[in-house]
Amino acid sequence: MDILTHAVMGAALAAGVASFRHAGEKSGLAARRRLAAGVGAVAGLLPDADALIQSGGDALLVLDYHRHFTHALAFVPVGALLAALLLWPLLRRRIDFRTLYLCSLAGYLPHPLLDACTSYGTHLWLPFSQRKEAWNLIAVVDPAFTLLLAVPLFLYLRRAESKALRWGLLGMCYFGLSAFQQGRVAEAAMQVAQARGHQATQLSVKPSMANLVLWRSLYVHDGRVQADAFHLGLSLRHYAGESAALLDAAGAQRVAAGELRRLQDIERFRAFSDGFVVLDRARPGFVGDARYAMQPTAIAPIWGLEWRGAGAATEFVSRHDFSAAMRKDFFAMLLGRDLAAPSRP
Repeated sequence: MDILTHAVMGAALAAGVASFRHAGEKSGLAARRRLAAGVGAVAGLLPDADALIQSGGDALLVLDYHRHFTHALAFVPVGALLAALLLWPLLRRRIDFRTLYLCSLAGYLPHPLLDACTSYGTHLWLPFSQRKEAWNLIAVVDPAFTLLLAVPLFLYLRRAESKALRWGLLGMCYFGLSAFQQGRVAEAAMQVAQARGHQATQLSVKPSMANLVLWRSLYVHDGRVQADAFHLGLSLRHYAGESAALLDAAGAQRVAAGELRRLQDIERFRAFSDGFVVLDRARPGFVGDARYAMQPTAIAPIWGLEWRGAGAATEFVSRHDFSAAMRKDFFAMLLGRDLAAPSRP
């Protein structure tokens, strides 16, 4: 999730902890809630400090360790302790350490769980398992979900007698709606694949940017990845998407051109991308992650690997081109409308 949502969720839970710890006390309760909310917000952001694990000589190191051990559920008590220790010198005159730790714990805990609700992949089970969780329930940025958390929190922090925080539970209902929508798309995507005569494997279904109405599906058939989009209103509408050949072992050898380090980096990126690795037809030499594109019907990866020449180090490239034509098509699909016919030369 985006950092704002992590901060708001951490603040909300920590404020709830403060209210529970000081139940029955009216004097100064609003101030205690605000202090606890600040602690929870800081603790809620701390797991993403793993993004600082980088190396100038290894572009993929940040991919290896982002959402890694700092996001493991087993690390949560340790992470909360680190947050409390960092804040203690600043807050020791205003809060006891036990309450500070509990507020830090409440702020830190939801971070890995929220991240697991997105599609990136989060190592929740370390050190017991290397399995990554990606429940594909929500986009990394979803203003509707953030507002469902932020508005009740704002009202709750204003007055000691406020009970508004309970309305933040609507945010949890948002995940229920998402799971329902996800099930609709998964069933429709399998029906579309069957109608095409495809044996669909590795089906992946995720919401598009900032909404639960327009969804992207991917599946693999006969060595190719197929993208489709689905608009989910009262009825369901399908938008056929692009397909591309997955990069196989022989293709990786050709891209590596005999360079062992390059081949190793491609295989590391394949593991990171759950196997959805493709070559970009419009950008020779670019090895991309087909799970993510700016358009739900497209296979034009927003990030991938690139090399500037023989013997060059691997570069991790991010691109987010979103032209006026792409925006027009995106909003047409978001509203369930027909797409404009492509112009002919």
